[in-house]
Amino acid sequence: MAPTRRRILGGLAGLAVSGLAGCGISGPGGAQGVPPGTRGRAALLLPLTGDAARLGQAMRQAASLGGTGVGLTAELEILDSGGTEDSAVRAARAAVEAGAQMLIGPLFSAQAAAVAAAVPKDVPVVALSNDEALADTGAFVFGVTPRHSAQAILGYAAARGLRDVAVVVPPGAFGTRSAEAAQALAKPLGITLRPTITRAEAGDLRAALEAGGAGLPKAVYLPAADATLLPFAQTLAGSGVQILGSVQWSGFAPVDAPELQGSWFAAPDPLRFEPFAQAFAREAGADAEAGILAGLTFDGAEMARLLGRIGAQNREGLLREAGFSGVLGPYRFVKEGLCQRGLAVLGVEGSQLTLLSATVG
Repeated sequence: MAPTRRRILGGLAGLAVSGLAGCGISGPGGAQGVPPGTRGRAALLLPLTGDAARLGQAMRQAASLGGTGVGLTAELEILDSGGTEDSAVRAARAAVEAGAQMLIGPLFSAQAAAVAAAVPKDVPVVALSNDEALADTGAFVFGVTPRHSAQAILGYAAARGLRDVAVVVPPGAFGTRSAEAAQALAKPLGITLRPTITRAEAGDLRAALEAGGAGLPKAVYLPAADATLLPFAQTLAGSGVQILGSVQWSGFAPVDAPELQGSWFAAPDPLRFEPFAQAFAREAGADAEAGILAGLTFDGAEMARLLGRIGAQNREGLLREAGFSGVLGPYRFVKEGLCQRGLAVLGVEGSQLTLLSATVG
């Protein structure tokens, strides 16, 4: 499988697909064939105004691709969560008063925490954030987290005998969470993880990796797709070290970077994501890019619709053993409020991205 367009999540090319229904996307976890009957009511809270309004409008378009209407009398109502905690709480309360049994969103962590505290406990809040700390508020965390990336890419590396791994992360929350995820997964995967290197320590990356006389590791995990990624990768060129990346890499074009040739990174499975990306482009315009958040919004909307159709828009429905199947891959919630998610692994080979490990489920 060889998608070649500039962004893996910005309109994948190279796969023979057509339409959403052909890939089972019209119903997460088998919504196709669900008998008609009483429909549940859910609300999707998106930032339709404020600094993130452009992103919110794209997410709204994604939620509308499921084949059923959205609005006051539909299965799914979309409300503006605005840019503050107060505006998100007002939207959530209005949704519940109008009969919503489940809330998808908001996107931002502080808003989601405020909403979880403000609505009745029997109304599940499925936050679109990737902040796992939100689980402590009673919300379910639906976003693609550093743990999801680490599970996919480190699992793939370990299965191929690369068990001596170093992690290089930026300062800040993302770097901390990425390092913690790798540390939690290392022992179960049989990986020997070297001490984490932060940007403040990196300086000469190669010297930092060889500190203590251990030589270079078999693989280096570079989860952050920022300005340091290509220089770090260039430092490792020709060393024999396998470069590993996270879902963050999906937001740019690894195939355009000679420094990343031969690298591997975690990403949504293109076999699942491509039909959605094509449908999104048809509706939003050829230049529109269906990114992670658009796919997440679509999956959340379809999950809420499915649970409404089977009378399970509640905590028990979210925790169902079968889980769900979405455009970002299969997923299931656990009682702690976290989401277990399957991601693919892609390899950068020449001018193409090759599917190295697909998701199952």
